[in-house]
Amino acid sequence: MQLIKTAFHPNVCAEDILPSSSLQLIKRHAARAIVIKGDDILLLYTRRYHDYSLPGGGIDKGEDAVSGLIRELREETGAKGVRNIKPFARYVEYRPWHKDDAGIIEMISHCYLCDIDADLGDTAFELHEVNNGMRPEWINIYEAIAHNENVILHSDKKGLSIERETFLLKYIVENILKVNAPVDVI
Repeated sequence: MQLIKTAFHPNVCAEDILPSSSLQLIKRHAARAIVIKGDDILLLYTRRYHDYSLPGGGIDKGEDAVSGLIRELREETGAKGVRNIKPFARYVEYRPWHKDDAGIIEMISHCYLCDIDADLGDTAFELHEVNNGMRPEWINIYEAIAHNENVILHSDKKGLSIERETFLLKYIVENILKVNAPVDVI
């Protein structure tokens, strides 16, 4: 899967991830779903951070990326009939981490294109996702990008992932929607 970006949180620098660093580094793999219908995309809206993100999350121990993708997509959106799964891109980020006695997390997001059935079923959110006010939503991708960009510029409650999510949404537009756009005939 093609690496499209390696990002560093402002509080993390390249020297922090070297073996000689005193900071403990943990690695986490995540699978993220890209489900598109025309210019609409299935995203998660999170009330706490007032942002949109791709459905997906951490891949469990012993689980492969595609199984993790299907599980996360079902849990977070109620998606059924997940099919036509195709690798799209990989995004790596380094950011502060305050769990598991680690100082930095290397988050590796494996993004996949896929199709789902038209009707969404019930979600199975984790408690923190419920408390954060997550909900699945079909939204025009251009509106989602504009919304997230506004949050980045004007909100003090933005989450750590909004830059990743906004970058991925723009990358999807450039590499899927514009590539598949109808050609005007003159």
